[in-house]
Amino acid sequence: MALDYRKCAQEITANIGGGSNVISAAHCATRLRLVIADNSKVNRAALENVDGVKGMFESNGQLQLIIGTGTVNKVYEEFLSVAGVSAASKDDVKKAAASKMPLWKKILKTPGDVFVPILPAIVASGLMMGLVEALAKAIPSFASSGWFGFLDMVANTAFALLPVLVAISAARVFGGNIFLGGVIGIMMVHPALMNAWTVTPTNQPAVWDLGIFSIAQVGYQGHVIPVILAVLLMSTVEKWLHKHVPEMIDLFVTPLVTVLVTAFATFVVIGPIFSILENWVLQGAEWLVTSTGGIGALVMGALYPWTVVMGLHHMYNVIEAGMLSGALGLNIWMPIASAANFAQFGACLAVAIKCRNAKLKSVALPSSLSASLGITEPAIFGVNFRFMKPFIAGVVGGAVGALFGSLTGLGATTYGVTGIPGLLAINNIPVYVIELLISSGIAFAVTMVLWKEEEPAAAPAAAPEAEKPSIEVPTASVIRCAAGTVLQPVKGKVIAREAIPDDTFASGVLGDGVGIEPSDELVVAPFDGTISSVAESQHAVGVESNGMEMLIHVGVDTVNMQGDGFTCLVKEGDEVKAGQPLIRFSREKIKAAGYSDTVAVLLTNSDDLEGVECGLQ
Repeated sequence: MALDYRKCAQEITANIGGGSNVISAAHCATRLRLVIADNSKVNRAALENVDGVKGMFESNGQLQLIIGTGTVNKVYEEFLSVAGVSAASKDDVKKAAASKMPLWKKILKTPGDVFVPILPAIVASGLMMGLVEALAKAIPSFASSGWFGFLDMVANTAFALLPVLVAISAARVFGGNIFLGGVIGIMMVHPALMNAWTVTPTNQPAVWDLGIFSIAQVGYQGHVIPVILAVLLMSTVEKWLHKHVPEMIDLFVTPLVTVLVTAFATFVVIGPIFSILENWVLQGAEWLVTSTGGIGALVMGALYPWTVVMGLHHMYNVIEAGMLSGALGLNIWMPIASAANFAQFGACLAVAIKCRNAKLKSVALPSSLSASLGITEPAIFGVNFRFMKPFIAGVVGGAVGALFGSLTGLGATTYGVTGIPGLLAINNIPVYVIELLISSGIAFAVTMVLWKEEEPAAAPAAAPEAEKPSIEVPTASVIRCAAGTVLQPVKGKVIAREAIPDDTFASGVLGDGVGIEPSDELVVAPFDGTISSVAESQHAVGVESNGMEMLIHVGVDTVNMQGDGFTCLVKEGDEVKAGQPLIRFSREKIKAAGYSDTVAVLLTNSDDLEGVECGLQ
């Protein structure tokens, strides 16, 4: 059955506290990305059960709902209409979310924001380097050919001029002029400077003597942190000047002063100091992987998935870029990430095989395949972290796989790729395959042993025939349309939808309908149809028939009662007849809990139906 995009959007809106609780909304290829004003209004349990939502997680201040490629854009369009919010770009959402993040997380997140946009260039260059080197080893004559020279040049470009790419991306992140950022990046690898990779104890750069200070004539090839900090300074200076320089001369003064100030600060202070600190970080990372007997790699293999959960895993790109540009010329961090990611694939695959729930299986299987290609968010947030035991199994598998990769000397010619695509960039394909099998195999086995699918709640036992209430079919209708008639499902006073004491219901974002101030405590079926949904707290049901999709919701905010005072008499998939009892509820308990007992009767797809009329008749 095709997904009802509008219904999905309506249910999402209802369970995040309505459109007024949304600061910003955008979507990527698979996820609806929301920044929420008040997270306490979000009903997470209900969101996970919305038809069309394959998983959810919070990352970097965003509530992200996994919906799927080709579907999320359609749900997003309906969501904008239902929630009454304006479309935003992913950058807008990131900025809104970042404003709510603590300072330490902003600092750790920044390298990821800089590196993610340039990953395609890095991945392409790294994979090409791996292929060119493999061909040179397999065909000795190729290594001395013109083809090798040309392709090697093409493959090395992104790494040789990495500071330029980093500078442009950093300028975008910090809100500076990206072309001025490009100038700063080019300046740091200018041909007039000695290439940093050629510096040795016996081959030192010349020095420019500027009187009060001197500048070493050496470039910053392979460095990342000094470039990011230089562009941060550049963007700060530029924005300050734009505010204080008269508009008449702003076009000339601001760029000139910005470049000069940044250039002096970069070559005198930022570059010399932070290039040393960056080297220390790289040496520490290499020591952790190569000089601890594999223990460091094992620990990082276990920690890596947790950084994915926190949205901080892109910070490792700084380390990986430095490794590729350093003395090793090999990314020995990639096997750690690959082991961790492929272990999550194994755990998610085990869930897909072991579970019986059709919806969970439909989420777990494609998510596991995505994880095998290095994209682990759907598997982690949609399945493994949700049930925790599969996630922990993945942590164990990733740790052991990373230990194996470290002990066997695995490394890659690029970064940004893991899992199966990593085969094109790894230095030892057979050993890498073994690492992937170890990681996924352990995670798969541990998940199969430890994880058990929760049994669905048993339907209420059927009452003996003598106790079953007789079916009394209502005679009054409350909604009419071309598709059929909705009978009054509970006795009481019928009120206009706008009078329901809840903004979400009253606004009509969940569909047109009426409210009923009940005089009885029994909800019955408003027509012959099928039960499409039953709230976990048993206070609401969905009923479908002839294209009509009905929501009957007892009380306002009664989800907080967690089922106390409610007994649902049907289960999802049941066929019902008009007048058949659906829910028994206690008005006394609802009032005692401080909530309104008004029953919302809403036709959730009213916009798709013709001739909708609401009111008692």
